[in-house]
Amino acid sequence: MTNAVIFGNLKYITYFSGNMKNYLQVYYSEKAKAYTGYPDKLCRYLAERFGISQGSRLIDVGCGRGEFLLGFQRAGCLAEGLDIRRYGGALLEKFKIKTANIERDRFPYEDESFDAVFSKSVIEHLHNPENFLGECQRILKLGGRLIVMTPDWQSQRYVFYSDHTHVQPYVELGLARVLDLYGFKEIETELFYQLPLLWRHPWMKVALKPLRIILPIKRAQGNSFMRWSRELMILGTGIK
Repeated sequence: MTNAVIFGNLKYITYFSGNMKNYLQVYYSEKAKAYTGYPDKLCRYLAERFGISQGSRLIDVGCGRGEFLLGFQRAGCLAEGLDIRRYGGALLEKFKIKTANIERDRFPYEDESFDAVFSKSVIEHLHNPENFLGECQRILKLGGRLIVMTPDWQSQRYVFYSDHTHVQPYVELGLARVLDLYGFKEIETELFYQLPLLWRHPWMKVALKPLRIILPIKRAQGNSFMRWSRELMILGTGIK
């Protein structure tokens, strides 16, 4: 039998035998979820799209295994990471990683330290985004850009709570409003397909829209193209 406990913004599985397993290490280990080329493609796309120039200092808040740190480094950024703890693995040894409870603690950086803040699949794990967004605002330079990605509740209702650490679902308007509430400007939110083909050829989205209506989400799970045609993210961005 198991008992679940909250520690900061990360849930742990506690066994009555006294052993504690970290959720990331269990469900996002290299064995459970292999590394792919997707982070490199996404980071390069975001850097080009939002004009994050070579040599920009960027922080990945909730950096996890470090794949997006590597992706932004390869895109020419000076990438650093922040998470509730430093996870093992040779990949993270290449980067400056600091630790803090994202939902509660002051981030261990000076005001206006970064040109860009990136955070993927983090905000939905937070009961209250006040500290997270307030600190992202504080450590960004004036004119710096925040990029947040989170699962789209409308297209992921069936699978959202298959991750038991998800606590706060978002839709486009909700994410836009919370970014506005914490002082970001020039806010944009959009439904985002995790298919690099569509980043190059956005007109193809029109052909995929019917799948979101006629394709049962359970049937989409076995095929990656069909799944990511059906399950969307929300991409939100704003300027300090």
